[in-house]
Amino acid sequence: MAQFLLTVWHEPGVHAAGTAYASEEEMMAAFAAVGQFNQMLQDRGAWVTAGGLTPPEEATVVDGTQPDAGPVTTEGPLAEASHHLGGFWIIEAADQDEAVNLAAAASSACGSPVEVRALQG
Repeated sequence: MAQFLLTVWHEPGVHAAGTAYASEEEMMAAFAAVGQFNQMLQDRGAWVTAGGLTPPEEATVVDGTQPDAGPVTTEGPLAEASHHLGGFWIIEAADQDEAVNLAAAASSACGSPVEVRALQG
């Protein structure tokens, strides 16, 4: 079995604006669907871990690449992009095809695009 990272992507600002979901009911339905998806992963032995992230606006970037100067911190996300990482799963799957199928179920459950990447090693 290989491990894969499934990442959930959101448009910037949706958390702060409260527009990640169209309504409270839609949000609660997505949370329930993600809970069912998580349980399915656990039942089939594919679950490694998962988590949701705070909004990218709350990120702190730490650059310690210049040891003589000490680390430099800046507020906000590192990347300026059309979408930001909102959450993730690490799963075990037999191959890329199985991981993609699980990502399709994850995307359906959470209502956002999900990217699949294999972990090295």
